Amino acid sequence: MTQQAAPPDEQDATPAGADNKQPVSEELRWEIPGDRRHDAGHAITLRTMARRLPQLIRRAMGMAWQVDRNSVIALLVCQVVSGVLEALGLLAVTGTITAIFASGHITERLHQAAPSLILLASAAGVRAVLGIAIGGLSTRLSPRISREAELRLLDAATHAELAAYDHPGFNDRWDAADRGVEVSQDMLNQSQNIIAAAASLIAAAAVLTSVHPVLLPLLVLAALPQAIAGVRGARLTYLASLETMKDRRLLGNMRWHLVDKQNADQIRSGTMADFLLGRYRAAGARVDAATDRATWASAKMSLIGSLAGGLAAGAVWAALLFLISTGRVSVASAGTATFALRSVAAGLHGIIGYGAIIFRTGMYLDDWSDFLDEAGGHRIARGDTVPTGPSVVRAEDLTYGYPYADRPALDGITLEVRRGEVLALVGENGSGKTTLSKLLAALYLPSGGSITWDGADTRTLDAHAAWARVAVVPQDYAKWPLTARDNITLGQPVTVHGSTADDAVNSAAYASGADEVVASLRSGLDTLLAREWWGGQELSGGQWQRVALARAFHRDAGLLVLDEPTAALDPRAEHRIFTGLRELAADRAVVLVTHRLTNVTVADKIAVLDQGRLVQYGTFAQLRDAPGLFHDLWVLQNDREPIAVPNQDDHRPQDPVLF
Repeated sequence: MTQQAAPPDEQDATPAGADNKQPVSEELRWEIPGDRRHDAGHAITLRTMARRLPQLIRRAMGMAWQVDRNSVIALLVCQVVSGVLEALGLLAVTGTITAIFASGHITERLHQAAPSLILLASAAGVRAVLGIAIGGLSTRLSPRISREAELRLLDAATHAELAAYDHPGFNDRWDAADRGVEVSQDMLNQSQNIIAAAASLIAAAAVLTSVHPVLLPLLVLAALPQAIAGVRGARLTYLASLETMKDRRLLGNMRWHLVDKQNADQIRSGTMADFLLGRYRAAGARVDAATDRATWASAKMSLIGSLAGGLAAGAVWAALLFLISTGRVSVASAGTATFALRSVAAGLHGIIGYGAIIFRTGMYLDDWSDFLDEAGGHRIARGDTVPTGPSVVRAEDLTYGYPYADRPALDGITLEVRRGEVLALVGENGSGKTTLSKLLAALYLPSGGSITWDGADTRTLDAHAAWARVAVVPQDYAKWPLTARDNITLGQPVTVHGSTADDAVNSAAYASGADEVVASLRSGLDTLLAREWWGGQELSGGQWQRVALARAFHRDAGLLVLDEPTAALDPRAEHRIFTGLRELAADRAVVLVTHRLTNVTVADKIAVLDQGRLVQYGTFAQLRDAPGLFHDLWVLQNDREPIAVPNQDDHRPQDPVLF
């Protein structure tokens, strides 16, 4: 996601004589640097569609083959048989008409037409049954294809570097790929329709060519105007989708903020509803305007294509009448040609119409495929070393910069934390504390310098094996709609010889104070923690924080990272955590990020950060009284004098009131 200044036509008009260097208000814009899709959309032509259509059908059938190959085989067999039966039915028309218009008694003529009539009726009946089977098989395959596409997309996203989310465009590529998932199940139906239209076309074309060779080329030329109009309509629709993508994303983002429980009280207390709904309406109006433009332009093209196609079809029928009048085609063959012409026309229009749709769908699937190949350009590609411990985590001349940032978030950091030690990271807001903790935990990789675990650079470690050695309590912890047990174990129960899985859960809950939370729940560890789900139970912010701490303590990890771990806890619960932190650090290296400087007294070493640089590094005793940032922050945090408020009734001082 990028923030771009509003385009000139959306900026506030500048009064005459005013300073032209006034700051321009920015608003959300989602753009992908180097986006190729606009160029691809403009390149949609009849030639490219004809060249790419077989590839798209193969892709659709390939996706279906991966999820259920037996159904794909049955589907193709049904299509082939249906096409053969259509050809036989058309040929039976010739026999029927010939017999009926032959000389002789009507009974004799009907008797002669009976085999053709039986073949015609049988072919129609079997094709109807095959149509039902084809529909059922397509219905079976489509949701499976969509689910498989979504699973592959989710797998790709979860195997991208965490830093990917900081890159402008990553979420745009995700949204474009997610659109590909939505349309993936349509690919099979569209391919199926094209195959059916092609089978009908081939069968009818063979019959029509047998009547007279000139009819088929004429009919193909007659379908050409509509083909061109259909392709141009597909191009307009796709480009309109790209044009409105940023506003559709904005609508989704606004919708989420408007209804999310976390924002509900602030929307009401801040009386923001009308303001936000106004932004929503404005974005919706831009989407409607772009859609209307594309719709009208596409409708005009379709109208022109239909008119031209109608004139060309008239020429085909005129040619057929000429052939009949000159005796080049018999009456019986003309009757067959009439049915064949209709079948060929329907087949051509089907291929063109569904081809334009599947071509547009294929563009969305390209976005999906690109995301799978690159995971938004950030697929995890680290080493294969499996770490142990770690016993020593060290940053050496560490530098890290966020994409497109004006300055590095961290610059020239050197420090370390060992097993059995607590390293506290302190500093003012924006100093880089959280970023440094994520680098130490191997969630981010350095831009410069290095992070090593027991001497091994984190770039060389197997990412998932490294993360298995880390327990993190972030500032914004997840509140999973799962049971209390699963919220602590994260689906990874731990058992020790002679104990049960719940023994480890209860031990972690006790260490974090979450045992009191579990004891208050309706069904203990089996309680669903999700009020928005029927029957679920919600926790307070402090109760959730205890659960988040319990999940970190439950994890068998060598590195424990606590980022403001007691921000939502009451003093008693906070005291319980920090008095037990030394015990937890006995077999772990602990990194503590906090603004409450009284809590860092438990730390062995304190790293003081200022605008991404390490400005002080030492023990609490060394830093508290020494001149520097830590001393300044300590003094400010403890500068809380009681304020006496006079009693206005008798002018006698009341008990002091603390603010």
